[in-house]
Amino acid sequence: MEDLNPGVTSVDTPTRTRHVALALLALALGGFAIGTTEFMTMGLLEEIAEGIDRTNAETGHIITAYAFGVVVGAPVIVSLGAHLPKKELAIGLILALGVGNAITAVASGYLPVMVARFVAGLPHGAYFGVASLLAASLVRPELRGRAVSSVMLGLSVATVAGVPASTILGQTLGWRSAYWAVLVIAAAAALMIFAFVPHSPANHDASVRGELQALKRPQVLFAVAAGMVGFGGLFAMYSYIAPIVTKVMDLSDAWIAAFTLAFGVGSVLGSWGAGILADWNAERSVLLGFLATAAVLVAFYVAAPYVVPAMILVVAVGALGSIVAITLQIRLMDAAGDAQMLGAALNHSALNVANGLGAFFGSVIITAGHGYRATSWVGVVLALVGALIFAVGMVAQRRTTRAA
Repeated sequence: MEDLNPGVTSVDTPTRTRHVALALLALALGGFAIGTTEFMTMGLLEEIAEGIDRTNAETGHIITAYAFGVVVGAPVIVSLGAHLPKKELAIGLILALGVGNAITAVASGYLPVMVARFVAGLPHGAYFGVASLLAASLVRPELRGRAVSSVMLGLSVATVAGVPASTILGQTLGWRSAYWAVLVIAAAAALMIFAFVPHSPANHDASVRGELQALKRPQVLFAVAAGMVGFGGLFAMYSYIAPIVTKVMDLSDAWIAAFTLAFGVGSVLGSWGAGILADWNAERSVLLGFLATAAVLVAFYVAAPYVVPAMILVVAVGALGSIVAITLQIRLMDAAGDAQMLGAALNHSALNVANGLGAFFGSVIITAGHGYRATSWVGVVLALVGALIFAVGMVAQRRTTRAA
């Protein structure tokens, strides 16, 4: 394990290991805050709709506003902040997330709340970009995947603990209380990052133009495109898990929480396994993850009417989602060259685009009268197309390497 402070050589290994663990925990807590605010809005949609006097469908636009903030904020903020010290940038970003949630909590009316959610989404991808780079710098190169996955684990744990807890809080004390709670979590994460993450010097040679040069790299574009399309396979089905549970399985609304919990458990397990897979081979793990997602979605189509096998497969979908997201992030960091932070941030832009694409194509197939189960086939197609795009990128890279 690398020393957190290269200038100090007298600190023993257990102390260094403890410092690394606390630093990774601090960065993961930031991910927990982001995961909580990203997904809790869905559970509080009816309460928010009543509070701003809009329909559920109209209020759902605030979820889109947050995702749009992620897509816009990731490349812009990372490029503008590339020359800043990474620790201080991470603190600023997680505090900005807290401020965005505070603005949401005090906003009154449809448009102000939507703007507040857009603002809250801006630091999302940029935070994971800088946090991933900080985490990777704390450990030996062969452990980099596990360090990055530990940061992403915070987001997965949020789906199991943070989202249900904030939903209950919002239902009990009013929806605004849930956003105040995220502000508290974000502030705690900022304090822990300040206390435990080592300082990294500013890169005065970095520039907006230099960071954006990564967008000219074919491998970056292939990986981003693969994420936008392939990861949409997961969302094509999972976006409609509630009606699948109630209409296809013919279960009560109470079962929806059980299936979302199953997805969250799978996400946590996948985050743990993704680090090991990324350290083994990030490229192969992404490709196999897409292919496995397609296979699991085929199985889900067959098993959808049956509770136990369907729930097991939802766990598998959650696990594969985390595996693809994290290994794709490592792949983008490698492909981006000197702009690794931008590469990591672009992953979250791609995944939020995938969220929208998957849900959209799922709605198209449902509107066409094919039923909620058919969203699984949409997911299969998207996952396979994502795998194809990624495979073409791998082949192109190998040909370029041989030619050089």
